[in-house]
Amino acid sequence: MIPIAKPIIDEDEISAVTAVLRSGIIAQGRKVEEFEGAFAEFIGTKYAVAVNSGTAALHIALLAHGIGEGDEVITSPFTFIATANSILFTGAKPVFADIEEETFNIAPDSVTEKITPRTKAIMLVHLYGQPCDMKRIMRIAQEHGLIVIEDACQAHGAEYEGEKVGSFGTGCFSFYPTKNITTGEGGMITTDDKHIAEKARMIRSHGQRERYLHEILGYNYRMTDIAAAIGLCQLGKLEDFNNKRIRNAKFLTGRLSGIKGLLPPHVRPNVKHVFHQYTVRITQDFGISRDELRAKLVDEGIATEIYYPRPIHKQPLYQDLGYNEHLPNSEKAAREVLSLPVHPSLTKEDLENVVRAIQGI
Repeated sequence: MIPIAKPIIDEDEISAVTAVLRSGIIAQGRKVEEFEGAFAEFIGTKYAVAVNSGTAALHIALLAHGIGEGDEVITSPFTFIATANSILFTGAKPVFADIEEETFNIAPDSVTEKITPRTKAIMLVHLYGQPCDMKRIMRIAQEHGLIVIEDACQAHGAEYEGEKVGSFGTGCFSFYPTKNITTGEGGMITTDDKHIAEKARMIRSHGQRERYLHEILGYNYRMTDIAAAIGLCQLGKLEDFNNKRIRNAKFLTGRLSGIKGLLPPHVRPNVKHVFHQYTVRITQDFGISRDELRAKLVDEGIATEIYYPRPIHKQPLYQDLGYNEHLPNSEKAAREVLSLPVHPSLTKEDLENVVRAIQGI
């Protein structure tokens, strides 16, 4: 079976973890600080704060900006549920803007329509590794005095007009095993704001700036030195991983373009798309349904995934909370999207097999 994702862990990571274990310092320590510094430099921000998951990064970023009860945060309904749930964690209300049909990212025009006097932030998502329309979103935020939080959990190294995502607002990254780099579990917050960085560090460790002096309500969201050691190794390989993803995506697009009813990913001309996922649309013109195609590909030994089969506003949790709006682009995408293998471990033969299987169907 050709897997939909495959983390690349080799002797570098194993040796780094072994060295940490032998050091006796395995909780948050020097390796975490080293990883934070290296990641901030990579993204181009002054500060980075390591945490134990992408979800924790999103939650902390919101809290560090003072978002809470009575506030509204505009976000995308077409993403993993952690994005919206992190808003609920703070007591604020997620407000869903529809997505652009071509890119699957939040639509700036829809964001503008959703702004109310209670709106405090825009939490955008760089879905599948492609940056949002940051020029327009940052302009909207500036005009309305809104905070921008970038859910870049799928977009490590992605760029908008030469600037890395996570450097425009407050960035949030995930290092889950399927991501472009991994620490097993882990996350990172990036910012140029010293106050936000300091508050984020307090929130991740029980609200303390110094040991046993708890100034605010905090959590145990710390990263271990074990995870940070893996992350440092992975970060050094990220450009190579991303280049392989981009090359694999280019191959797939070149061979799949022109198949009736199958729409390859649309890439904006001014961005670097790092293809966390290679997501196509399967329309009615394809001849069989998206789900039938997926079943046939499994029979051919090719794993696929649907990211995401149900928009967040249609999830039972959010239906129970009273969300009943119609967001046509998000709902259409949920019916049509299918992600094909694109990860760096794929061989030329793997890619040929994926193409051959689809063409044969």
